[in-house]
Amino acid sequence: MLQRLNLSKLAKRLIPRHSLQMVHVSFAPLDFAGEELLLTKSNALYWPKERALLVADMHLEKGSWYAQHGQMLPPYDSRETLERIADAVKLTGARRIITLGDNFHDDAGTHRLDPYAAGMLDTLTRTLDWVWITGNHDEHMPKSFQGAFGAEIVEEMELGGIVLRHEAKAGETRAEMSGHYHPKMRLWVRDRHITRPCAVVSRSVGKGDRMILPAFGAYTGGMDAGAPEILSALKPANTIDAVLPAKGKLVTFPLYRDAA
Repeated sequence: MLQRLNLSKLAKRLIPRHSLQMVHVSFAPLDFAGEELLLTKSNALYWPKERALLVADMHLEKGSWYAQHGQMLPPYDSRETLERIADAVKLTGARRIITLGDNFHDDAGTHRLDPYAAGMLDTLTRTLDWVWITGNHDEHMPKSFQGAFGAEIVEEMELGGIVLRHEAKAGETRAEMSGHYHPKMRLWVRDRHITRPCAVVSRSVGKGDRMILPAFGAYTGGMDAGAPEILSALKPANTIDAVLPAKGKLVTFPLYRDAA
């Protein structure tokens, strides 16, 4: 059985009552499928109308999975990831969390959570309206939870006319948000190369906008935003851009333009 902390005390620290009042923070506004969204520096996406915070690819307990296979990493990635979710909830006033798959790095990850991380996740899933969307790392997620972290578990869902799923569906013509690819943008800034997680947005005349969110987890690598796999997943499209927040603005990098 999972060990739990004092939930009432932890809830007050993680999600105080005054969280409904948005704290001033730098967000980048994003117009998507007729909705005003906010892309945060923590790689979460906030949907004000739905009061929903979307996060993709947390890969909780990835550090402990690597440790089991002989590669020792600091075992605190789940704590860091969950603390960042709690911070984003405080900053936005979100009352709903929707994950976009690859929630744990493997099916046994729920049983490797340390007591503090387990208490945090238990508090968050009890306090908020939480929906787990499953991904390719979550094949046996309902069974592995065994009643813990009670929340809705679905393969995909539709909210406000937008389909939410783990992996972009080839040829999808409806508005869609997904994860899976961990897109990153490689930049040259002040005489040095840097890499930043980003979202990738495709737009098509007469079809729905589509977006791949950046990975949210502390231990998540990434794929170049312009990689063929990402572009193919979002086609057909008239335009495909990488977008990332910077000083309260959305910085856009063209990745693809339809020659027609």
